[in-house]
Amino acid sequence: MLGESSLAASLEMSRTPVRAALARLQDEGWIVIYPKRGAVVQGLSERTIVDLDDARLILESTAVGRAPQLLRERLADRLKESVDAQRAAFRRGDVREFVELTMRFHRGFVEAGGNSVLLELYDRLADRQRFVLFDAGDRLLDRCAEIIQEHLALTDLLRAGDAIGFSAALRTHISEVTNPARPVHEFDGVTTFPPLT
Repeated sequence: MLGESSLAASLEMSRTPVRAALARLQDEGWIVIYPKRGAVVQGLSERTIVDLDDARLILESTAVGRAPQLLRERLADRLKESVDAQRAAFRRGDVREFVELTMRFHRGFVEAGGNSVLLELYDRLADRQRFVLFDAGDRLLDRCAEIIQEHLALTDLLRAGDAIGFSAALRTHISEVTNPARPVHEFDGVTTFPPLT
């Protein structure tokens, strides 16, 4: 249990901003507040991770599908440089740096669409995505070569303007990073996650 008073004391601030912060954390699904008792930190359920994966797939794929050619080419050049920095972070075993780089890498796909509302929605998911990536830290390091190749393939599909190929590759990439135990199925050429039971 996290107590409002003890948090305020440890942070050396009044209870008012702590109460506001706890309310926001509850709104975002990070904690559950029990009145007069305190708050309990929540993890992300498998269902929430699946929903996050789907939201990212929709936002990134939609933006790439709408991106004009010139912007796609400029972004692809920038993302290739990001992949070089990701390689360097992997060589150092720096999961924190890799997570930040990959967050910016994937955000670039949404930027390419030029839709500020899609970008705002994507940014609202950033903390949850960061949590999932840090939780997968050892798996990220174990799969570093594959992740780099997947990022390069996504960049090439972006440059080519192949929205369908991009979406299929992105779905597989996301599932391998966040939940490799959950199989990915293909029906009539469309890659899907099976429903959770």
